[in-house]
Amino acid sequence: MSPSPSLPLEGLAAVVTGAGRGLGRAEALELARLGASVVVNDFGQPGRDGSGEASAAPAEEVAAEIRAEGGQAVAHTGDVADHDQARTLIGLAVDTYGKLDILVNNAGILRDRMIFSMSEGEWDSVIRVHLKGHFNTTHFASVHWRERSKATGGPVYGRIVNTSSEAFLAGSAGQPNYAAAKGGIVGLTTSTALALAKYGVTANAICPRARTRMTEDVFQGFQEPTDGRLDPLAPEHVSPLVGYLASPAAGRVNGQLLVVHGGMVAIVERPKVAAKFDAAKEAFTFEELDELISPYYAARPPAETFAAAEVLGLKREKA
Repeated sequence: MSPSPSLPLEGLAAVVTGAGRGLGRAEALELARLGASVVVNDFGQPGRDGSGEASAAPAEEVAAEIRAEGGQAVAHTGDVADHDQARTLIGLAVDTYGKLDILVNNAGILRDRMIFSMSEGEWDSVIRVHLKGHFNTTHFASVHWRERSKATGGPVYGRIVNTSSEAFLAGSAGQPNYAAAKGGIVGLTTSTALALAKYGVTANAICPRARTRMTEDVFQGFQEPTDGRLDPLAPEHVSPLVGYLASPAAGRVNGQLLVVHGGMVAIVERPKVAAKFDAAKEAFTFEELDELISPYYAARPPAETFAAAEVLGLKREKA
């Protein structure tokens, strides 16, 4: 029996990581609203830098919220950056609901620092949670789908929605670890999309812009509406796209990167060649490269004139 139009995810089982607060919470609630049974994962550390004691409360509270609305949800409080705990997370979905259909990777931390001030630990911790965390859950979900496909002799239903960032697209001077991790997630997504397509699985990434615990200082200059309108930076502007990408309607969307915020979705094209130069002989000389490439860049504004806010189309409103 196919799901009803009002419940496009009915009968499907989902895992959402980092779902105790902010974007992950909104995404878990949206998937449940659309009919999915959800495993709500959150390690529960209070600090956005991954500091503080882990707590079951955030994940448990969101799962309870879903159940109070008539949905199905269980909590998982493990660390997705730990390979074995990620295995347990995917196994919990399969054991509880009989299968896994949707994986939304959202868990992350921030440890911002300029590249010349960043410590090895600050680099490693952010790469570990964001990039390794995405890999861990994706690995075990892909094993599940591949085994199911082999058992049935055909494609299965599988959706992966990963979380990248505009920090990867436009750069972020004080976040070399975060920008690198988010760029790596895009590479992981496109590779996964190619590898799993034959099994019926799609993988896409989003670059969300939202006011959350992790971005509270980034958006300090952007006022929240006082007239009752939904905040353009509310996570609820992002979660419907996640619900769509997780649904059967998005079956032809694969290996894509989408920017989403405030009632806007932009599909990002893969990088294009901006200019091409050919050597006059078998190989370039230094002088020839200087003659060809230097004038090209001399005609363009220097890179430092591009502030991140301008690149991303952000405008600060005066208080």
